[in-house]
Parts: sequence; C-alpha cells; structure tokens
Amino acid sequence: MSFDAEAKMQFVFALRSQGVTEQSVLQAMEKIDRGAFVTGYFTERAYEDMPLPIPCGQTISQPSVVGLMTQALQLSGREKVLEVGTGSGYQAAILSQLARRVYTVDRHRRLVAEARRVFDTLDLSNITAFTADGSFGLPDQAPFDRILVTAAAEDPPGPLLAQLRIGGIMVLPVGQSDAVQRLIRVTRTEQGYDYDELRPVRFVPLVEGLAKDS
Repeated sequence: MSFDAEAKMQFVFALRSQGVTEQSVLQAMEKIDRGAFVTGYFTERAYEDMPLPIPCGQTISQPSVVGLMTQALQLSGREKVLEVGTGSGYQAAILSQLARRVYTVDRHRRLVAEARRVFDTLDLSNITAFTADGSFGLPDQAPFDRILVTAAAEDPPGPLLAQLRIGGIMVLPVGQSDAVQRLIRVTRTEQGYDYDELRPVRFVPLVEGLAKDS
C-alpha cells in the first residue's frame, strides 16, 4: 500500500473522526508518510489508525494519538521542542513540520540510528536525535518551549518539568500501569504548574537508563 491520494484522504478522515481538527497538524500528518517509519510484516498496515510493533519491544503510536498529542502542544512554528522517546521517529518528523527545532532522545541506540536514517532520507534537517536517558531530558539544551513524552511515568519527571520554559507546555501520559493511563498537559506558569487531563491512553513505560543494546 502506498501513501497515494486515496490513502491520504482516508488517513486524514480517520484523524478528523478521532478529534484531530487543527489544520496545520493535519497537513503535517498528510505530508509525512507513516509508511517510511514502518518496516517488515506490518508495512501493509502503516495507514491504519492503530499502534504497530517496532524493534526493541517498542511501538509506533497510532496516528490519531500522535495527532492529538501534537495538537495539545499548541505549536506556532517558533518553538524548540524536546521529545522523549524517539521510537520509530514518526512523532519527531511530524513535530519537525510544526516547530523551529526538535531534539529527540531514546534509550535504544538502534532506534535512534534507524530514525536518523529516515530523517536524512526525508531531508528533515531540523531534528537532532540522541541516545540518552530521556527521563533526565537534555539539560545542555534546556530550556524548552515544548516537551512531548511518548512513554508513561507515574508522575511527570522532575528533571523534565525543570527544563520547561515558563509559559511552556509538556504533554505526556501518566499512570502506574498500562491499563490506567491518562494523557495530561502541563503548563508552566510564574507560580508553578497547571495540569489538564486530556484523555485515556496506553503507552509503554518510561524506563530509566540506557538499554542493553546501547
């Protein structure tokens, strides 16, 4: 299956039906071919609204969740964004269309290397990918205007909250198990942090330390 005009139309319709309505986000997701980030047995399902397995026991999130998380960041095009959990690289590629600069980190060296290859192929020059423990963020590049976490923690990690610029937004799943998780949006203010609960989700857990394959 190719990301042709008909596939794009069905893809965007599915996104809209799940609440992804911001035009800039829809345009970015129409431009970035999810099929470039899905390999092997699951390539035929790249344009379905479902999560799919990728190497290292991780997943590529379902497109509607990618769209909703991106939409929740309220990007204007000028932001410096940190993504924790590169995975396939698909989410970072979407962000690259909507932000000035994207830094993405993953604990799996293999995933970062493969994502970099796709970024190069697609000529996405405003993404920098690192192999690192994402739970500690990237202190050397902080502060960030936006932070997106694609793995679930029990609570928003303190180091990430500290790296969020005042006025900045972080979107992440929180929950103690994969059965009970909520997507939340954290806005940093002069007085502290405001929290908004967005929707139930299911993500892999946020794990500290580098993976053994790194």
